[in-house]
Formats: sequence, C-alpha cells, structure tokens
Amino acid sequence: MRPLVSILIPAFNASEYIADTLRSALAQSWPHKEIIVVDDGSTDATLAIARSFRSREVLVVTQPNRGAAAARNAALSLSQGDVIQWLDADDLLAPDKITRQMEASVTADSDRTLFSSSWGTFFHRPSRTRFVASPLWCALSPIDWLLRKLQHNAYMQTATWLVSRKLTDASGPWDTRLSNDDDGEYFARVVAASTGVWFVPAARVMYRLSGVRQLSYVGFSDRKLESLALSMGLQIRYMRNLEDSDRVRAACRTLLQRNAIYFYPQRPDLVAALSQLAADLGGSLDVPRLPPKFDWIRKVFGWHTAKSVRFVGPEIRWWFVRRWDKALARLERPGDPAEPLSPWHGESAPGPGRPTHRA
Repeated sequence: MRPLVSILIPAFNASEYIADTLRSALAQSWPHKEIIVVDDGSTDATLAIARSFRSREVLVVTQPNRGAAAARNAALSLSQGDVIQWLDADDLLAPDKITRQMEASVTADSDRTLFSSSWGTFFHRPSRTRFVASPLWCALSPIDWLLRKLQHNAYMQTATWLVSRKLTDASGPWDTRLSNDDDGEYFARVVAASTGVWFVPAARVMYRLSGVRQLSYVGFSDRKLESLALSMGLQIRYMRNLEDSDRVRAACRTLLQRNAIYFYPQRPDLVAALSQLAADLGGSLDVPRLPPKFDWIRKVFGWHTAKSVRFVGPEIRWWFVRRWDKALARLERPGDPAEPLSPWHGESAPGPGRPTHRA
C-alpha cells in the first residue's frame, strides 16, 4: 500500500489565497493523501473558505490565535501520514511535486533521508514564477547543507521539504517561543537529525512574495528581535553538535555578523549576548555598517532614522510591484474571478532537472 502523505497547512487571515492553496494540495497526483488545515484564529473569511473544501481528504479545525508554530504543531498532532508535507496558506505546489519526491524516496538508503525541491517566487501570477538555483540545490550531508546555508545566506522555502514521520518525530515539534525565523530553526533541526538531504529538481514549489511586512519581517519589533537571537543561538548549537570545527565556527560568526544590524543599537542587551556568543566561537562582533546610501543618513539623523529609511524603501517598491502584478493577474484570469489560475498557465513547465531561470 502506498504511504499516506499528510499535507499540513497553518492559516491566518489568508482568505485571498487559501482557496488556490487548497486546490493546489488537492491536485497532487500522489493519490494517498490527507490535507489538514488549522485556522489560527483568523478574523477574515479564511475559516469559512477552508470549510467549503471539507471532505474525506480535507480536515479543517480552528483554534485561538497562538502563532504559526503552534498551528503547525496542532496540524501535526492530528495527522496520520507516514510522510509530512508542510504548506503555507498562500503558496502552491506543482501537481507532481509530492509524487516526484516519493518516487525518489523508493531508492533512498534511509528512512531519515530528507527530500528538498526546486522553488521559485511570484506575486499574484504563478505562471510568472521565477526559479533561480541556489547553492542548496543539490544533495548534501547535514553539516554541509547547514554550512552552505550560513555561508551563502541561502534559504529553502518551507514547502520544498518532504519529511518522513520517523525523521519528523526525531526532530521534535516546532518551537512556539519563536515568532521570527521559526522555520529556519525548525528545519536546521530536521536537517541535523537527518542522514542527508536529497534534492529532487523536478519537484517544484511556488512561493508567494507577500511583501516586507510578512511574518519574516523583523523591523523594530522587540519580540521578533528576541526570537531571531534565540533562533540563531539554537542553530549554532545544532551545527556545533554535528561538528565543532574551525569552518563551522567561522560560518556561525558570519551568521551573527550578518544579522547584527537588526539589533544595533536599540537592543544593547541582545548585542552583548551575541557578542559573547561570537567570543565563544573564537571571534568578535564588529559594529555593523549600513550601505553608503544609508550611512550618511545615520551620520546626520541617527541609527533609527537610517534603518527606518532602509526598511521603508523596499516596502514602497514592493507595494507598487505587487499592485501592478495583481492588476495583470485580473486581466489574465479567464472567466470567473474565482477561477484558479494554473501555475503553468501561458508557458511551459520546467523540465525534469532543468528549472527555469530568469534574470
């Protein structure tokens, strides 16, 4: 009998996108699947829309708002699958994503092998998804995957992973203390507990860019700054447990230095904690530098103003780009505006092992 795959979807105020995400999950060519949606106290129509999809395959539950990590843990506790597919409520899976990875798992030499996939970004038109390879798009050992992630500031989107139940159980639950970089910490822990990462290029995920105010945005939020500091400390611990070498310590120092700008100078307590961690790693934490086009603002108006301008610029640019793309999406969507737009509408899908690359 084919393994059961659990597609787990945490949802909060995702009424604009949740229907397309659920259609994407239901369209998976892997026949033996269950879909579990946990509404995390949404105040819009997310719950009602999700409930309209309820069936033998789709379970929808709701809970008071407790954050993404708690919603994911709730979904996991309800699941029965042999394999776990995480999916955010605004992202999409190519129809054969899970099938491609399950086919690869047949020849894996361990039930704790972790499977990743290609992924690309879009705003409102999945047919315009941009697939750009990163240094993580290959098969790697756990420590080499984590090293590349830190050295290249690389990232694998949450839905790319397909995780066996055995590996999921060995990794533990999502950390509900984290409101920022909870996915970075969780999958660093999953990678560390795996026997290796197997990259399946023909499997594809479409990641919706929702703007700089999305969950991963840090800004000046004390809660998110504390979460980011905790997440980095935990990831450093996982890496050093695998290998406490010069190359690992150097990569960890790079991680701390790259993110120091978020904490300086408004959180001297966290700066001191990260400086101590850098010292434990055999180095030091330098005063962060702003790019020249913002540094003159710091000299004249101070750090807070310079960082605010740095954050606001991308936000304004993204707002215009997203609005324009949304208008084009409405023009392209045939017939009923509620009709889902195929991820590959208007173009050929990337061939096996050959993701599309656009400038």
